[in-house]
Amino acid sequence: MTQPRQYRLIAADGSTVSSATPGTLGGHRKNRVYGRLDCKAARRALGTGRSYEQQRVFFADEASAIAAGYRPCATCMPDAYEQWKAKGGK
Repeated sequence: MTQPRQYRLIAADGSTVSSATPGTLGGHRKNRVYGRLDCKAARRALGTGRSYEQQRVFFADEASAIAAGYRPCATCMPDAYEQWKAKGGK
């Protein structure tokens, strides 16, 4: 009998948690940015080498990404990014 696949997600407190369901958003740990899984900027960065891939993280939802201290991606989430920027980038 095989175990169901477990995904590693970042929780609101920044800790890593296991989940039976994949995350809905991806992010970059070093840059503290989150965005959609189909983000053109992230796909481009993933194609340039392993350094981006090694920093890749996943979130269950946007609230978890924000609570963990990540900001929205300007490429795939321009409206959320502008709102974040209007609040002083915090």
